[in-house]
Amino acid sequence: MTTITLLHPGAMGAPLASWAVTNGHTVLWVSDGRSAATRDRADKAGLTERPDLAGALRESEIVLSVCPPHAAEEVARSVAELGYTGLYVEGNAISPARLDAISSLLGPTLVLDGAIIGPPPADGKEARLYLAGAEEHQALVRGVFEDTAVKVRDAGPRAGGASALKMAFGGYQKAARTLAAVAHALADDHGVGDLLAEEARTMPGAILADREYIPSVAARAWRWAPEMHEVAETLQAAHLPPQLAHAAAETMRRWDADKDRGDLTPREALEHLHDTSADPTLHPR
Repeated sequence: MTTITLLHPGAMGAPLASWAVTNGHTVLWVSDGRSAATRDRADKAGLTERPDLAGALRESEIVLSVCPPHAAEEVARSVAELGYTGLYVEGNAISPARLDAISSLLGPTLVLDGAIIGPPPADGKEARLYLAGAEEHQALVRGVFEDTAVKVRDAGPRAGGASALKMAFGGYQKAARTLAAVAHALADDHGVGDLLAEEARTMPGAILADREYIPSVAARAWRWAPEMHEVAETLQAAHLPPQLAHAAAETMRRWDADKDRGDLTPREALEHLHDTSADPTLHPR
């Protein structure tokens, strides 16, 4: 059985780690400076308390970091300063560049890139834990969560793949939810909120899943971009944030050369979104 230190038993980390405990592994958490709410989550998850990080790390083959993204690098630094030499699973919503910085702190051979997608794995719900890195490291983590509600999936051998997946998915999901809130606020201001909800029910439900539709968006972007500026003006007049609409218009301008093209492939449309003018070393992969 494996001993794991969970950094930050939060709303996602604690239920995730509880499945390792269910499989017979020992999951440690550090109680120093933590709140009563954190202690309650740790107790419910079956975690084992340790008073300080140094002691927990000495016992652990794996460190699982699941914390707010702004704290990920500082948390990793605290582990590195204690000379930890086991496997460090970086499971936070961070960019590949942030992952590189953390790998520099701990040593790239010690860090396994991870991304958690889905709800906390409790009450019949499942979460996916994507891993990118060496197969032997992935296999170790896969064994910890075998046959549980934490579904471990391979994001490839190259570190950064899991983090990029999280950024791609989270960037869409969270921006889309925010944009929906802005849209409903605007419609409510003008007394047409019920009509917006009615129109929303006619929309396709899997926009992110439909890659084949992207060339159609690119071909019509020259007409859609001016509309986005009109949307921004309307939002501004309602004292609502116009930035997302302006950003959409600016993004659409990258498809100017694809005006009314009927032969565009999804891959070409995606490539044309890249702006390499500022850095000639950047190219679509």
